Amino acid sequence: MAGTRARTNTGHTVLDYAHTGDIRGALGRIAAQDTGAGPGLPAKLKTLLAIVGPGLIVMVGDNDAGAFGTYAQAGQNYGTRLLWTLLLLVPVLYVNQEMVLRLGAVTGVGHARLILERYGRFWGAFSVIDLFALNALTIVTEFIGISLGLGYLGLPEVPGVLVAAVAVIAAASTGSFPRFERVCLILVAGSLALIPVVVMAHPPLGQVGRDFVVPGMPGGDLSTVMLLIIAIVGTTVAPWQLFFQQSYVIDKRITPRYIRYERVDLWIGIVIVVVGAAAMMCCAAAAFAGRPGFGHFTDAAGVAAGLGRYVHEAAGILFAIALIDASIIGAAAVALSTSYAIGDVLGLRHSLHRSPRQAKPFYAVFAALLLASAIIVVVPGSPLGLLTEGVQTLAGVLLPSATVFLLLLCNDRAVLGPWVNTRATNLFTSAVIGVLVMLSIILTTSVLYPRITVTQMLAIVAAGALLALIGVVWLALARHRRPTPAAAPVDRSQRASWRMPPLALLSRPRLSPGRRLGLAVLRGYLVIAVALVVVRVVQLALGH
Repeated sequence: MAGTRARTNTGHTVLDYAHTGDIRGALGRIAAQDTGAGPGLPAKLKTLLAIVGPGLIVMVGDNDAGAFGTYAQAGQNYGTRLLWTLLLLVPVLYVNQEMVLRLGAVTGVGHARLILERYGRFWGAFSVIDLFALNALTIVTEFIGISLGLGYLGLPEVPGVLVAAVAVIAAASTGSFPRFERVCLILVAGSLALIPVVVMAHPPLGQVGRDFVVPGMPGGDLSTVMLLIIAIVGTTVAPWQLFFQQSYVIDKRITPRYIRYERVDLWIGIVIVVVGAAAMMCCAAAAFAGRPGFGHFTDAAGVAAGLGRYVHEAAGILFAIALIDASIIGAAAVALSTSYAIGDVLGLRHSLHRSPRQAKPFYAVFAALLLASAIIVVVPGSPLGLLTEGVQTLAGVLLPSATVFLLLLCNDRAVLGPWVNTRATNLFTSAVIGVLVMLSIILTTSVLYPRITVTQMLAIVAAGALLALIGVVWLALARHRRPTPAAAPVDRSQRASWRMPPLALLSRPRLSPGRRLGLAVLRGYLVIAVALVVVRVVQLALGH
């Protein structure tokens, strides 16, 4: 079938015939003509097993090399005092990823393509360019994690990193979606290696439980603690996750009928990612408590060494294995999100159901990203520390914009019809965006001015809160002066069969003055913030 889009017999948009047909997952298959799970628990479990994958992989992939470093740093430097941050992030993770899984199942179109078609070339191109740059740097950090793990295990790092890159490329290049998903689920199972590490470290359970539910700030420099909390947010909620899950849901051929099963899949992934993050904090905290290394984090390999020295040799080995495992699944997911997004915007064939011969550009981007990142890591003298810092900063800068467009798309009735957001979801997501913008500004400022103080951070928060309040008042007054007709109520009775019509038949959304102003401000902030970060990174690279 020529082209990248086709009309199915129901009239909605699909990317091409590779994205229609039976749902074929690692753990089961659902025929395209099935109308849903049959009655009874066994039938529902069988359906869930076939659906499981997108939410699980995106969440476990989030506990990657960067997460190992961030969570382990929190544990080694501050014990379990920051565990409460993980619990606060659970609703943020669910709301963000639930919105993209809905977009994928209902529209059949990737995240980047929707932004391009609904909001114009600037935002479409920006979404792909910034994702490509950020993901390329992120994949470098994944191979840094693999290198650290191999080094601790006493294995040769250079060939090991290159073999890992080739293995990931080979796993994705078989032309079989279920085969790739099986590899990913094996890696997901490998992430559970952290559980015995925690058991061996046996942290005080009473304190762990208390620190999970009772927020508190550890002693020490408060500005450093706040920046670490921001890093935890940045490593837990990343832009690539939005693009990956939406495209992966489409590639797996999940339709609105199975959204409730995909939500369960997402919850399973969230539980595993929170347990894994808590395990990293707890084992690092238990290993270094009362010892010279407490408060002096170096890297994840240093935490493995501490576990091997103070807990048990097997604990250090398992931690290193879990680090390598997490870095591999992270590299695969991040690279795949990039290939999906580029295929979306350029109209290229992009599906794991296709062989490399049938989708050469898709697999070429995937392989090039992995190989280039691996080579950067193994080349002596590469500024790996600088690249890692760049990833954290760019993620903080770009995340608010990704969430803004996610919210806009999920309120676009032409796109989601009866699946649009509820009022409660909109209120919560708007509050999350406000918090992310303030954290993004603090993080960017801290990179440009490393000596930022707590007072200055609080001033940024206060200014952000004041601007938000002014914005709310302004919008309320504008609506009072020029009331808009009430929108027709959303009929959600036909959700199971509703799909987005072809994009070519949809008119562009009409933006209110408030939204136009907001997007203009966001565009200006992103241009200035990215430029300042690039300048600072260049200065650091030159030794200034």
